[in-house]
Amino acid sequence: MRKLLYALAATMLLITTWAQAAGPEFRSDHPERYTVVKGDTLWDISSRFLNNPWYWPEIWHVNPQVSNPHLIYPGDELALVYIGGKQRITKVASNGVVKLSPQVRSQPIDTPIPAIPLDAISSFLTDTRIVTAELLEGAPYVLEGEDGRIVTGAGDKIYARGDKPANKVGVFRRSNVYTDPETNEFLGLEARAIAQGDVTADSGEVLTVLLKRSSEEVRIGDRLLVSEDRAINTTFTPSAPENDVEGEMISVDGGVTQIGQYDVVVINRGTREGLDVGNVLAVFRSGNLVRDPVTGETIELPAERAGLLMVFQTYEKLSYGLVLKASRPLTIGDQVRNP
Repeated sequence: MRKLLYALAATMLLITTWAQAAGPEFRSDHPERYTVVKGDTLWDISSRFLNNPWYWPEIWHVNPQVSNPHLIYPGDELALVYIGGKQRITKVASNGVVKLSPQVRSQPIDTPIPAIPLDAISSFLTDTRIVTAELLEGAPYVLEGEDGRIVTGAGDKIYARGDKPANKVGVFRRSNVYTDPETNEFLGLEARAIAQGDVTADSGEVLTVLLKRSSEEVRIGDRLLVSEDRAINTTFTPSAPENDVEGEMISVDGGVTQIGQYDVVVINRGTREGLDVGNVLAVFRSGNLVRDPVTGETIELPAERAGLLMVFQTYEKLSYGLVLKASRPLTIGDQVRNP
C-alpha cells in the first residue's frame, strides 16, 4: 500500500509539473513595461517576456480603448498587468494610463510590426508555389521572345503555346521536387515565380504575353500559370500546434550545408497533420552515429534540442518555416517536434 501511495504521489507530481510547464512561463528578468521600436518583431517582444514565446496568444490582452488593439506599432508602450490574478500584457493608452475604459482612439501613422522578419520570407509568400507535377507540365510554355530572343524581361513580349489560363499570368520555373525521406511519398513540386504579364493575344494555339515585371530573365520552356496577387500576411502570431507533430527538415533555401537563424527551411508536414501558420516547432539535431566498443554495433545517440522555427506558409503535405533560434548549426534531416 505504501508503495502504491508513493507511486500515486509521484504520478501526481509529474502531472502537476507538466501542467505548469504546459503554459506561459514569464522570464525572471521580464520588463514591467516595454516601448516598441522600429525593427521589432512580435517574436522579439514575446521573447522578452516569456521563456516559451509561442504562448504569446495566451498572455496578450486586447485593450478596447486603443485603436487597432490587436496590432502593435513602433512607439506603442506595452505593460504587464494582472487580470483575474493572472499576468497579462496589454497596450498602454496614449495618456499612459492602463485602464479598460472608453476613450478617444488615435490612429497610428506607422505600419504594424510583423511577427517575424518579412525580408527573409517575402519571396516565399508572393513568388513561390507548391503545385503538382501534372499542373505544371500541363501549363502553357514559353516558345521564344519577340524577334526570336531566347531570354526576355519586363517590357518584352513572349510567345507561349497552350490554353490561356487567364488574362493575367505568372511565369514560373520548375524548381525543387519534394518527397518524404521515410516513405518516398510525393509531397509537392516547387514552382518559382519569374515574371508577371498580360495576355494580349490568343490565336487558339499561341499566346502573346506582354511582361509587366520580372525578377529574373524569362527563358524558353518556362510555364504560365494564373497570376495570384497574394498579400503578405503580417498578422499571424506565434502559437503551439494543436496536434502532436513529428517531422524533419528536408530542404533549405540556398542549398547551404549548415542551417542557422533566419534560414528558410521546408519540413515534411503540412495542413493534413494539423500545422497552421504561426505554429512554432522545436528543432532537434540528430545524434551522432558511434560504434559500440563492446558489440561492434553502430548506435545513434539521442537527438538534442538545438533550435526553434516558425511555420509561415502551409500546404497539404509540407510547410515552409523560418529558423528563429539555433544554439548550434542545424542540418537537413534534423527533427522537428512540438516545443
